[in-house]
Amino acid sequence: MLKGKQSWVFQNLPVIAASGVSGGPFEANGNLSEDFDVLHDDLWMGEDSYEKAHRVLLEEAGQTALNKANVQKEDVHFYIAGDLINQITPSSLSARTIQIPYFGVFGACSTSMEGLALASFIVNYGGADYVLTGASSHNAAVEKQFRYPTEYGGQKPPTAQWTVTGAGAALISAKAAGPNLPVTTSATIGKVIDMGLTDPFNMGGAMAPAAADTITAHFKDMQLDPSHYDLIVTGDLGRIGQETTYELLLNNGLKIDREKFKDCGLMIYKEDQPVQSGGSGAGCSAAVLYGHLLNQMKQGAYRRILVVATGALLSPLTFQQSESIPCIAHAVSIEMT
Repeated sequence: MLKGKQSWVFQNLPVIAASGVSGGPFEANGNLSEDFDVLHDDLWMGEDSYEKAHRVLLEEAGQTALNKANVQKEDVHFYIAGDLINQITPSSLSARTIQIPYFGVFGACSTSMEGLALASFIVNYGGADYVLTGASSHNAAVEKQFRYPTEYGGQKPPTAQWTVTGAGAALISAKAAGPNLPVTTSATIGKVIDMGLTDPFNMGGAMAPAAADTITAHFKDMQLDPSHYDLIVTGDLGRIGQETTYELLLNNGLKIDREKFKDCGLMIYKEDQPVQSGGSGAGCSAAVLYGHLLNQMKQGAYRRILVVATGALLSPLTFQQSESIPCIAHAVSIEMT
């Protein structure tokens, strides 16, 4: 089960039985709008606060996954979810609604793969028949906590990224329901890497060393070559972070085909959308993987992919105390049966 120093191999091949993706109005105009199950035409989503709307996104994504799999919530053993808001409140409120035994997790924007890795570990070891996992973010809720409220209209530098309003959830199952199914085959759990950066408007640059560290560890532990995968996709490094990560990997002796190295934050929006360096947020990699990438795999575009979600573990408290930004990345490999 444990391979190398920080990787798990899932010998029983936990199945991604179904997934659900929800998003906001900006995402509805984005590059991957057709891969969303639910799209909203305003940020409020019928609620009286952005944080409550944030909760709605995750509830919709989770329920959509259950509906697609034709599985009742009473048959699901555990629910693993997280977000970026204080004390992961939207996720906890969604757990109050869904009423499934709950693990709340926080890995910032790496939460999607943290949850998928843990869900796969539990299912692979026979700890559950079904585990629902998901991650979410909401632009207006997250921006006012970590940067400035959008109402301020503050100018952002080119290094900044746009927080995705979206959620992605997946139902992980021990039971295969047929051929041509995505399964998780391994996971590499990242270390916290802090290179001393302090700029909250340059998350890509801060997270790049953590992404490179985890990717390097994955190939070392698994004794694989990057050519093993049809696609290696990072969570939300954006333009600056992705280029930096690629250079760091080359310095580590890992040469990846540039066309097979992509970033969810660069995939989700169109070129003419004003997102500076790209998309970000815990919902970014969750929405892109559980929507677009899984659809692409089922259509035969990819056979094996490695998803590396990255997270900046800062908070209003650490910023106020002039701390640097610790970062982390978690990787999960997914294959079609």
